[in-house]
Amino acid sequence: MVGFHIVLFEPEIPPNTGNIMRLCANGPAQLHLIHPLGFELDDRRLRRAGLDYREWSRVCEYRSLAEFKEIVPHGRLFALTTHGARCYADVSYRDGDVFLFGPETRGLPQHVLQDVAEHNRLFLPMMPHSRSLNLANSAAIVLYEAWRQLAFAGGADEREPMAPS
Repeated sequence: MVGFHIVLFEPEIPPNTGNIMRLCANGPAQLHLIHPLGFELDDRRLRRAGLDYREWSRVCEYRSLAEFKEIVPHGRLFALTTHGARCYADVSYRDGDVFLFGPETRGLPQHVLQDVAEHNRLFLPMMPHSRSLNLANSAAIVLYEAWRQLAFAGGADEREPMAPS
């Protein structure tokens, strides 16, 4: 089965993390949370955003990014940042790739970015003068592009064929 890793470095806003839990439950991804978190995992706002998908998503917590890297065998690490060198759509993704996202209010700190190869620092295009996209939306965009490139392997296709018009 195809699988990706979404890593949230010090997330701050519970509904974003709840939405990403739901995303991971519906897509081929495991969610990794790097402490400190800006909320408790039993926060009602997180539960509300994640609905009942918390029980269906694979969520792991780590004291640090170094601990994540030490414990989890993973593929290539991509950092998503407004200061990225390459557009997320210009990458050929592979099973096991890791997508690292920073805190909502400040993004990934320089000490984290410096450990990611420049060509693995990705950005999502935006309109001029825009600061950033919502964290959960950004994660969804990247995950579904990566999964699309792998022909949505492992996904269920329950759509009915469209009738001719």
